[in-house]
Amino acid sequence: MSAIHEILEKYWGFKQFRSLQEEIINSVLQGNDTLALLPTGGGKSVCFQVPALVKDGICIVVSPLIALMKDQVQNLQSKGIKAIAITSAMHKREIDIALDNCVYGDIKFLYLSPERLESEIVKVRLQKMNINLLAIDESHCISQWGYDFRPSYLKIELLREQFPNVPVLALTATATPEVVKDIQEKLRFKKPNVLQKSFERKNLAYVVLKEEDKLARLVKIVNKVHGTGIVYVRNRRKTQDIANYLKSNSISADFYHAGLDSFARDQKQSDWMNNKTRIIVCTNAFGMGIDKPDVRFVVHIDLPDSIEAYFQEAGRGGRDGQKSYAILLYNNGDKIDLERNVETSFPSIDEIKQTYQALANYYQIATGAGLGTTFNFNISAFCETYQLNAVTVFNSLKFIEREGYISMTDALHQPSKIKLELNREDLYKFQITNPTLDNFIKLLLRSYTGLFENFVKIDEFDLAKKTNTTRDEIIKKLNYLQQHKLLSYSIQTELPQLTFEQERIDVKYLTLSKENFSLLKKRALIRMEAVIHYAESTHKCRSQVLLAYFGETNTYRCNMCDVCLEENKTTLHTDEFENIGIQIIQLLSVHPMPLTMLVNSVTDFNENKILRTIQLMLDHNQLAYDNENKLFLPD
Repeated sequence: MSAIHEILEKYWGFKQFRSLQEEIINSVLQGNDTLALLPTGGGKSVCFQVPALVKDGICIVVSPLIALMKDQVQNLQSKGIKAIAITSAMHKREIDIALDNCVYGDIKFLYLSPERLESEIVKVRLQKMNINLLAIDESHCISQWGYDFRPSYLKIELLREQFPNVPVLALTATATPEVVKDIQEKLRFKKPNVLQKSFERKNLAYVVLKEEDKLARLVKIVNKVHGTGIVYVRNRRKTQDIANYLKSNSISADFYHAGLDSFARDQKQSDWMNNKTRIIVCTNAFGMGIDKPDVRFVVHIDLPDSIEAYFQEAGRGGRDGQKSYAILLYNNGDKIDLERNVETSFPSIDEIKQTYQALANYYQIATGAGLGTTFNFNISAFCETYQLNAVTVFNSLKFIEREGYISMTDALHQPSKIKLELNREDLYKFQITNPTLDNFIKLLLRSYTGLFENFVKIDEFDLAKKTNTTRDEIIKKLNYLQQHKLLSYSIQTELPQLTFEQERIDVKYLTLSKENFSLLKKRALIRMEAVIHYAESTHKCRSQVLLAYFGETNTYRCNMCDVCLEENKTTLHTDEFENIGIQIIQLLSVHPMPLTMLVNSVTDFNENKILRTIQLMLDHNQLAYDNENKLFLPD
């Protein structure tokens, strides 16, 4: 058994790789820069985790989402594989310790957000690491032609400069031919090398239903298609409204969006994963990193922003290979809504500058200051403070981020953590000279282990209960101990993190490329038109339309989508003609038959297609009528 198969069986329990995984792994082990295109649920993470485990050294994984990094690290740790993720929510001292463990310890995987690559502490420590592979997850984010371009991904170029001889494995589930080319150029591939599995999902039936009463149609779908499902909507309010509507129709349902606290999100996700909830109604915040194999249907109530987003979300259905449905409910009003949504995604230059100025005021950052500082960012509180529109602010921040002035992470629960910075002897001296804090320090030492070595998760509410005080009082004591350098304290947060990537500048010098702005808008409009074309097309197989968008042109009709099924009712295909013809020949080889009897004797096909086949066979002298007006086989 080869080394890669041994590792696959040891850690994942499989004897064989999925389609294309082995070819990707071998390409990486041969030292080749590789772009792997695998559809959603295709097992991308195994493609870098296995070769990294085969080779000596550590694998650097660049990923855009903290939640995704957290899930993968926990998954690796559950297998006994040492992995660490560094995020902006971590304390500086915590990052320092984690990087030391990567340099001097036996950590196999270091997960980094792209923003971290420019940090001096990361750049210096990376130079000391024995790096065996650079894995770039969601690599389409590096291309400005892609649907989810993130400027921070351009910083990955720094890794290539630092480690020109370390192979790169770029991974994505969705990329057009233009994006495929751009990814390889941006990541400085030594030579083009794309390993791609067809995006075709043979068990997934794509359906577009033109429907004014979408909720009534949704109930019919849910009652007709058995099993669990996902319903995607555009805004948070609709998730709850539609979930309640389903429940009022005796259907097990719940809602999910990024505005919920982490406990609620985890609970809702767990109930759905374990089939306690049948339907999850959600925004696009749901689904990333979730691998539930038996999702029987994915319904989109609203038009998605792009074919890439739709393909990825719809692709969460049927990962077990069983037939599943990807259903888009569409009406004429949706086109207007999507056009309006694209328009609001591009605020005016003045609105973008106003947001930047408000941001600097909000965090009281003076001109020339702020470089590298990170803050919790509550968009609701921010907008309320300056009486700004949340949608305009959100989209303005995206442009400010694209120009490299700031970076933002996704919202994620980060528990409170502490680490003692004194040794035991110095800590004891502190307790003697500060008797009012002696009992509190003893409580910390009794309640948590490993405080001298690493950051440890703590619960201020639990400590308050044990001391018969309040959480605020505990926080006050921990902050006091941090000010006196006794410990490092990182308080819990549910909020996204916003980092100033450049010194704050006077807003009149804020440069936003009008050419870039115009190009991005043009691309967004092209993606919008592709979505509308997909929704309104009634003459080409849905699967073929989607595959053509991703550059696959030599494809076959799926025979499952709404377009194919409608066409199948009237169009006689070659294989159908042959199968009906075989039955006719078998029947007439016994004895001649009247037309009606012959049509009724052919099974598994509708009457129109049987009559069409008989007519074609008559036209080609394969059949004839005798004197009694019965069909027979001429010699």
